[in-house]
Amino acid sequence: MAINYKDLSDEELLYGAKTCPGCGAPIAVRLALKILGARTFVCVTASCLGATTTVYPQTSFFVNNAIAAFPATASTIAGMSAAVEMQGLEDVTILGIAGDGGTADIGLQALSGLCERNDNVIFICYDNEAYMNTGIQRSSATPYGAWTTTSPVNETGTAKGETRIRKNLFDIVSAHRVPYCATASTSYPRDFMEKIAKAKNLKGTKFVHVHAPCPTGWGYPSEKTIEYGRLAVETGLWYLAEYENGKVTLNLAPKVFKPVESYLAPQRRFRHLKEEDFKVIEKQRDEEWALLKAKAAS
Repeated sequence: MAINYKDLSDEELLYGAKTCPGCGAPIAVRLALKILGARTFVCVTASCLGATTTVYPQTSFFVNNAIAAFPATASTIAGMSAAVEMQGLEDVTILGIAGDGGTADIGLQALSGLCERNDNVIFICYDNEAYMNTGIQRSSATPYGAWTTTSPVNETGTAKGETRIRKNLFDIVSAHRVPYCATASTSYPRDFMEKIAKAKNLKGTKFVHVHAPCPTGWGYPSEKTIEYGRLAVETGLWYLAEYENGKVTLNLAPKVFKPVESYLAPQRRFRHLKEEDFKVIEKQRDEEWALLKAKAAS
């Protein structure tokens, strides 16, 4: 759904967040609320965003906002959706926001139930690829080879960072046959906002998985958040896609991927990687893209 930047309101519905400089999470939420507007009821789980926007008696949200326990974002917005329906409120959007840990790990069971019931909500997972708020621990969305405090690295090479391939939330949620599921990036704002606009106008459960770089946990200069988000897409290590009406659509497919080391090597969490590690990551990427293209072609 095409958007016109000139039509967007000057009103800011998220500002004053106490996040780290360069944090991708408030970028994603600010852009989403530009589309969804003031008649949005928000639930944020325990996360970087929750800890920096919603600490009583202060909030950075200028819409109604509840904060939920770590596993309960999907459960809470399901209840909010039921309450809106019972009260007959119209032109209201229910929005749940959680990080990758609160979505792919601790909140996955509730998310699955939400999708199975097809409750009328939007769920945004902002993915910074680890549990950043609690000290940079691995999540199931942490990419292969990444250093975290629970996937360490040592000089002997017996500890090489994350050893597992990240969980594919796009596949998991679309397998529930929800009305709409998409991946996005804070570095591609028009694509992201158009997906939010589409989600707003559909009934049922809509899920948007947005890549949100983290300078603190990834180890790069805070002013380079947009650059690194773009590199993730240009190297094929993050893709932009949609699932709707049983069909997968690729929104951007680079003809030639940039070398993965152009994205990985400058980040502190990947500085231990060697040429053979880059080749393993390239192989994983190529296999994932082959599956993705096959789905898009079917």
